[in-house]
Amino acid sequence: MSLPVGLRLAGRTVLVAGGGPVAERRVRALLIERARVLLVAPEVTEELARLADQDPHLVWHRRRAAAADLDGVWLLFAHTSSPRAQRELAEAAESRRIFAVIGGDPQASTAWSAAAARAHGVSVGVNAAADPARAKAVAAWIQARLETGEAPVRARREQVLESPDESRLPPGGVALVGGGPGDPGLLTVRGRHLLADADVVVADRLGPVDLLPRLAEHARIIDVGKRAGYHKVTQDRINATLVEEARKGLRVVRLKGGDPFVFGRGGEEEEYCAAHGVPVEVVPGITSAVSVPAAAGIPVTHRNLSHGFSVVTAHTELPVVPHDRAHTLILLMGVRRLADTSRHLIELGHDPLTPVAIVERGWTPEQRTTVGTLETIAQLARRRGVRAPAVIVVGDVAAMGASTD
Repeated sequence: MSLPVGLRLAGRTVLVAGGGPVAERRVRALLIERARVLLVAPEVTEELARLADQDPHLVWHRRRAAAADLDGVWLLFAHTSSPRAQRELAEAAESRRIFAVIGGDPQASTAWSAAAARAHGVSVGVNAAADPARAKAVAAWIQARLETGEAPVRARREQVLESPDESRLPPGGVALVGGGPGDPGLLTVRGRHLLADADVVVADRLGPVDLLPRLAEHARIIDVGKRAGYHKVTQDRINATLVEEARKGLRVVRLKGGDPFVFGRGGEEEEYCAAHGVPVEVVPGITSAVSVPAAAGIPVTHRNLSHGFSVVTAHTELPVVPHDRAHTLILLMGVRRLADTSRHLIELGHDPLTPVAIVERGWTPEQRTTVGTLETIAQLARRRGVRAPAVIVVGDVAAMGASTD
């Protein structure tokens, strides 16, 4: 067993014996901690030699390490290629009451260098019963959660960090975060971290709201979700809310479904904030226009079937769109007017037998697909009770999907 302890090594001398790749990693880490590094080895890696020439905190003695090198040292890292030298250094460190990491010999070590995970001002060290590979695997798992914000990395408002984290959203700023198609796993790493750091989250119903209790547990949630035929909060009120909350000095995340700039009115929100002097960060999301068909096994482009695609909103009358079956047409917000839209496309010149697929609630456990043609899809959708949110795919690639319950 070992007691996890953090060491402040800035300005203190640490001996590194050996000049190979492991010693190089140790030296790099020590220099980051602003330690004074005494490197003793007949030969070193090219990078260590370069560091010794450039960094005044690193002194290289071109010879084998000896017990006398431990005089005035606070910590030893022994990474030589000689078992005898390793043993002698361990014994000399023990007699001087100097903690020592003896490479390749955990039993002779009186200290272990933890595998480290660091992000957003948080450092976590992992020891695993002298099993470095296991420790590194656990540290990598923790690192991912620190970076994404799944771990509670949020600093207290009154806390003053030694080095400001420039990756954080500044107080009084707004982040327009695309939440992806609904699966929490498809939210971006940047989006996850901003949620964890938010004071206020202004959330749509199509965003990954299931994440909020975990990733935004400190934040106040403002629900501005819109549903077909029912707008709980107007867009003007949403815009004003973003500015009002930001002007309180709060970190505000506007969590939207899909991508905020693909029929998400993110551009309007960005313009409004900018016009009122509120800094805005845009975090793109995975748009449902492409990802929801993919969830049903339908690629929007496919060799020999589709050479391009168009994305249009179908809650009003469609504009003129390409009517080649090899050009995929993706309709968003089109369930309510599906019968009119199908008829209109046929009138524009689309083949009535063009395959059509409707994917409801993509990337959720309730996902369902309905496949038909332009002349049959409205009737099929009515019979099956198709409801929004759904993505409608028109074109030959739609036939690659299959109706599901």
